[in-house]
Amino acid sequence: MTQHLAAPSTGTSADAPGHRTGWWQDAVIYQVYPRSFADGNGDGMGDLAGVRGRLPYLRDLGVDAVWLSPFYASPQADAGYDVADYRAIDPMFGTLLDADALIRDAHDLGLRIIVDLVPNHSSDQHEWFKRALAEGPGSALRDRYHFRPGKGADGELPPNDWESIFGGPAWTRTTDPDGTPGDWYLHLFAPEQPDFNWEHPAVADEFRSILRFWLDMGVDGFRVDVAHGLVKAEGLPDLGTHDQLKLLGNDVMPFFDQDGVHEIYRSWRTILEEYPENKGPEGPSSEWRQWATGGRILVAEAWTPTVERTANYVRPDEMHQAFNFQYLATSWDAEALRGVIDTSLDAMRPVGAPTTWVLSNHDVTRHATRFANPPGLGTQIRTAGDRELGLRRARAATLLMLALPGSAYVYQGEELGLPDVTDLPDEARQDPSFFRAEGQDGFRDGCRVPIPWTREGSSYGFGEGGSWLPQPAGWAELSVEAQTGAAGSTLELYRAAIAARRVHPGLGAGTAVEWLDAPEGLLVLARPGFVCTVNTTDAAVRIPVRGTVLLSSAPVTTDGAEIELPADTTVWWTV
Repeated sequence: MTQHLAAPSTGTSADAPGHRTGWWQDAVIYQVYPRSFADGNGDGMGDLAGVRGRLPYLRDLGVDAVWLSPFYASPQADAGYDVADYRAIDPMFGTLLDADALIRDAHDLGLRIIVDLVPNHSSDQHEWFKRALAEGPGSALRDRYHFRPGKGADGELPPNDWESIFGGPAWTRTTDPDGTPGDWYLHLFAPEQPDFNWEHPAVADEFRSILRFWLDMGVDGFRVDVAHGLVKAEGLPDLGTHDQLKLLGNDVMPFFDQDGVHEIYRSWRTILEEYPENKGPEGPSSEWRQWATGGRILVAEAWTPTVERTANYVRPDEMHQAFNFQYLATSWDAEALRGVIDTSLDAMRPVGAPTTWVLSNHDVTRHATRFANPPGLGTQIRTAGDRELGLRRARAATLLMLALPGSAYVYQGEELGLPDVTDLPDEARQDPSFFRAEGQDGFRDGCRVPIPWTREGSSYGFGEGGSWLPQPAGWAELSVEAQTGAAGSTLELYRAAIAARRVHPGLGAGTAVEWLDAPEGLLVLARPGFVCTVNTTDAAVRIPVRGTVLLSSAPVTTDGAEIELPADTTVWWTV
């Protein structure tokens, strides 16, 4: 496969990069899952030193910011999303000095750093929770979590019928210091992840302090985990139904997307506004995006029933961005894609927030595998599907995503075209929901396999000590080494697309697209000086030439005034 890159047209418009007001409005943000990115000390587990050593790669890829999944001190019951100390680095990832050095090096390279924040729950090894258990009933620290007496004659039943996202009841019963059965505590996820009670002022105070700690360290923002979950409905009412996971994303739940969360984020926004923008290196050769303005940002991971409710999280005095899960979950279908694009842009426009676009992350099957399977299977898929078809569609989907106005997220390894590893042996899996009888499928390990850097070595350059999850035997030719400089490689497609996106006046920030007439199964969208054509069908289609080919996800040939657009292919045009 080849890509075609032409010089962009010139000019500006109200929907073009020249009118940015904040660096995040059209940023390409790269998600690093630290344990699977690069291993700096050879113990088989990725770490901050490994990330730091690979920052030049991310600079050369052209991304604007790096989002790091949790690296805090943790028992790792849920891959670090069970935090025991929010101000400490887990030894498997390094030290605070490593974090400081990583942040400084990133800024020197013109990259911003966004860190994960997990405010919905802590680890059961957090000092507050350990003391709450040890002190027993009456402990003031129990008010910082959701402890409740059970129902039934002897309190043997959970306080309500809520179910854990990971399966089973959302409540676990404690044992009092004297050995007798005690109260129950709420955990919307694993039992090792007790939910904070955000009605308690000490919880709010603590997280304001945590924000300042990391802002003082120099981070450029926070991705807020389970941003929709902090506030629970008064009285913790029963849902009155089972199979509650099927309801998620379809309705407001008593434990998700409660209106009270917005007061929390308004208070956080005032803290971030106190901090100036981090400045990168100065001078004409600086890698820092000199046009980018604005300071530190908040990004919501908020699963809501509608894009319109997601927009509530990014009103002018709250967060800056929110993940667009509705887009991620959309099938490779022209009509469905156009619908979710329009809905997303329409929802964000009134609140003045950029729309975000994402195809993969650490919790879902990689899109190269999702698109290799029939539609309608969801975002966690156990079958490999048609690998060639999946990669072709993934490349086309990437060019569509990067053509849309707003900010885009790239999950590590997708720029290599990595598929999900669907055949991991059960004994290798570590996803906590895999070991529970109900709940999520538990196959998230497939998208978390360490990425390949070189053609050779026990872990394809991930580190000298192997990798914590086994890598497929065929990944040598998907490695960074194999794809760098290789015409037609997926890595070079990403590099070319991100580079073109930065300089073309019709790409990047904005709030709208213009849809042009197109045959069924095709999308043709226009922005100033730019057109994007997408064929989501399984057959080639002849369409009018739209200008000069800027970039294409697969080889294309023009014949006078027409071009043959292959199946599952996207073409960028400069006009």
